[in-house]
Amino acid sequence: MGLSVYKIIKKDILNPQVKRMVIEAPLIAKKAEPGQFIIFRVDEEGERVPLTIADYDRKAGTVTIIFQEVGKSTRQLGALSAGDSILDFVGPLGRPSELEGIKKAAVIGGGLGTAIAYPQAKKLHALGCEVHSIIGFRNKDLIILEDEVRAVSEKIVVMTDDGSNGNQGFVTNALRQLVESGEHYDLVLAIGPLVMMKSVCDVTREYGLKTVVSMNPIMIDGTGMCGGCRVKVGGETKFACVDGPDFDGHLVDFDAAMRRSSMFRDKERQSLEHHECRLTGGKHNG
Repeated sequence: MGLSVYKIIKKDILNPQVKRMVIEAPLIAKKAEPGQFIIFRVDEEGERVPLTIADYDRKAGTVTIIFQEVGKSTRQLGALSAGDSILDFVGPLGRPSELEGIKKAAVIGGGLGTAIAYPQAKKLHALGCEVHSIIGFRNKDLIILEDEVRAVSEKIVVMTDDGSNGNQGFVTNALRQLVESGEHYDLVLAIGPLVMMKSVCDVTREYGLKTVVSMNPIMIDGTGMCGGCRVKVGGETKFACVDGPDFDGHLVDFDAAMRRSSMFRDKERQSLEHHECRLTGGKHNG
């Protein structure tokens, strides 16, 4: 039996649903860039699940992942602790974000999308870009990575839908205020739920601001062969795992992407219910 080399070095709970893990993966850490992702499998029976690389440390040989426990596999991963290992950890996959030469950028993260926006902001900051970050959450208890994002941003705005952090509104409200106060950006990067990225693109289209979004649809093999991650961009079919995940937000067909993502929700729920039945030995009514 082969020994897994993908050891969990550290585990943090960022909010009740979101966990951060630092994984020992020196070969991936050596090549990883913002925008790329890995595919993990907890064990032989586990499904292949893609997660965006949230950070990496080339010297330490580690890769950081941040995930929400929404399905069977992420719950299995979340149940592991520092010192445990996972069977497969493959990457880096996808195309790195093109961030060279940007002088001033607005980096926008919605909810868990903040975990993907953070490495982009960090890289831009390291390249000497002036970074304005806007991150949004449903309420203050769900806020993640505020300190990390603040450390790589010249300006940061944290919004909550319910105003529980004293700053009520959506990320688009904050973006509009910044632009109308005279800020101009070479690039707006938006990462989060499809509806949020679509709204950001509606605002930036008005102001003629170049906008890149990160598309993270269902992926199975990570090589473009399965076709599960297809997205319509500029009327053409693209595969997020090999052509992306970054695309020109003004060319993405968000309505088609939203229809596709909703197709998989029921299947994920059924899979999770079956898994919980096996865990509890009872019938799960959810």
